[in-house]
Parts: sequence; C-alpha cells; structure tokens
Amino acid sequence: MEIKKILVHNFRNLEQQNLQPDARLNIIIGKNGQGKTNFLEAIYLMANGESHRTSTTKEMINWNKEGFLVQILLFKNSSEIKISYSLKNRDRKIKINNNPVEKISDFIGNLNAVLFSPEDLKLVKGGPAQRRKFINTEISQVNSYYHHLLKKYNNILKQRNNLLKDIQQNNKTRKKNEDMIAVWDEQIAEAGSKIVLKRKKVINKIKILARLMQRRITGGRENLNLYYETDLKGETTAEVKNYFTEQLSQNRKKEFRLGYTTLGPHRDDIALLVNDRDIRKYGSQGQQRTTALALKMAELEFMKSEIGEYPVLLLDDVFSELDRERKKLLINLIRGRIQTFITSTEDEYIDILKKEKEVKIFRVQEGNFSLHSSPENKQQEGKG
Repeated sequence: MEIKKILVHNFRNLEQQNLQPDARLNIIIGKNGQGKTNFLEAIYLMANGESHRTSTTKEMINWNKEGFLVQILLFKNSSEIKISYSLKNRDRKIKINNNPVEKISDFIGNLNAVLFSPEDLKLVKGGPAQRRKFINTEISQVNSYYHHLLKKYNNILKQRNNLLKDIQQNNKTRKKNEDMIAVWDEQIAEAGSKIVLKRKKVINKIKILARLMQRRITGGRENLNLYYETDLKGETTAEVKNYFTEQLSQNRKKEFRLGYTTLGPHRDDIALLVNDRDIRKYGSQGQQRTTALALKMAELEFMKSEIGEYPVLLLDDVFSELDRERKKLLINLIRGRIQTFITSTEDEYIDILKKEKEVKIFRVQEGNFSLHSSPENKQQEGKG
C-alpha cells in the first residue's frame, strides 16, 4: 500500500499542501507547533474516519475558515484509489473515486494506517479504554462490519444508560421504564456478544505476533503474552448472548441503583504479561515502551495478514522516546517494506535514517512544507 499524493487544504494550520511522498521513507522535521502532527492526523483521519486527537471535527478546521479538505491518491491491491474527506459548515462529504459515500464504515479501510506516538505508551500504562481503542481501531480498519457493530452497540448502550439514569432519578416513570429495560437487554446482548467473540479471535492472532516482536526487541529475554479480559462467558455467539442476558437480569437492581450498565465489552480490557508479570502495573518504563512498540509492530503484521499488504506507518516523534538500539531495530523492521512517515523536532534523532536509499526529507514551518534531499541523495543526483 502506498500513498502517491496527498492534498491538505485548511486542515488545522495546513492551509494548502500538495505532496508526493516517497514510496518508502518520509521524514518530516520541524519545531513543535509547526504542523508535523497535523499532517499525520490528516492521514489518520483518512484511514479511520476520525481524528486520534479530538472527537470534535470542527477543531480540525483552520482558524477563521469555513471547512477543510483532505484528498489522497493511493495505490492498493494493484490499483489506484482516490479518497477525499471534506467538512464545511458541519456538512461532511466523503468520496471514493469521486463517488459520494454515505456510511463512514464504507469509507474506513480503503487506506490502512498504523499510528505510533509517545501517547501510545498509555496503551500499556493507561486505563482499559486505551487498550479497547487499540483493538477497536485495528479491527475496524480491516472489517467494516465490526465498525458498524461497534457503533450500533455504543448507541444501544447510550440509550440503555439514559433509561437506567431516569429510573434512578425519576420515581414517577420508574415502573414504565423498568418494563422497557428487557427490550434494551436483548439488543445490547446481541451486539455485545458478537463484539466480544471478534475481539477474542483477533487478540489470539495478535498475541503470537506480539510475542515474536517482544523477543526480537529484547534479544529473547522477555516473553509477552496477552489475553482478553471479560466477564462474559461462552465460546459461541449464542452462549455469550445468553450469559450476557442472564447477568443483566441478575444485576438489574444494582444497575437501577447505580444508573449505568455494569457489564459488557465497553468495560473489558486486554491483559499484558511479560515473563508472567502484569506489565500494566509492575513493568518498568523501559519494559512498557518495549511492549507498546511490540504491539504496534504486531499491528502492522496483523493488518498485512488480513489485507495482503502492509499498511502505511505513521511515527509521530517516536524516535525521541526510543534509545539507539530500539531505533535501529524499528528501522530494520520497516526497511524497504512499509511506506513510513516519521516526524521529529531535531535532525539528530533521524541521523540513522538519512543513509536510506529511498527517502524524502521535508521541513515544515508554520504549516508550510519544503522538500530537502539528504546528502546521499544529492550525491546520487550528481552522478546521474
């Protein structure tokens, strides 16, 4: 998979940028606040239909502008695809090959991308929500039905929680609302059981890949294991759904008192064990960084196994967080195989990358990109 061209118009501080990236390695250098992360955010938006930094789309519009546009021409599965995402006065338009698309689930997955940033350390040491987001994003990019199912579940959960809160606070309508809970129980159990089983299946694949990556990064010193933590039991959709429904019935009085849903995939987690020790609680910062890196590398390999080619890799100022050994390892893993975009605030963090044969170096200042060739490329141009 390769991004051939990308147009960014009025996206945050990027007023008008039209770039043709290298097929393999792209380095973006600039001081903080110049637009490096905004550029990666635009690519991430095109892969996932949402930002990784905000849930409010209007925040992505350039100051004092009415809207933004992002267009990408990509090469995937031996064919070119043009995708675009625009927002103007709250009117969102998404297109594939100039054809309007109504459902965001049909848009997601045309471009596949994996983002790794310093904030992804929260994937290990943060709360369960970080790890749920990791698995949800990964599955959604390769399975549009899962994205649709997840959205449906969240809508049902919101409605059910509103009803529970009303039961908790309003005695006048309590009896009527209590009778309606069974209807929402059926719907949330139906969608939730499918989500749980899909997550289990994907995590079983990822844990094999993550274990290999962890051993490679640590020279075989650390064994990483992960498994899905859920209170829902069962091996089939019917079994999980029945158990889910039974537990909701048993927890009903408790939920009436609390005013929210206490059980379901929205409360599940992923356990991360290194040498049989819970890395989420007891791992050193170095171990947590290594585990986060291993998970991201496993994500790349998982997507390749699902779609037949590597996704685009976005590394946002990650090199400042890794020691030299891990930097070299990361470059060896992606060298010549994966189109990669790397941001950095300092040249010293990417010295190791300038020797690559296929590389474009961009500098960004106040939202404006300029192309710079590395010394090695200039020598090659002189020989030509």
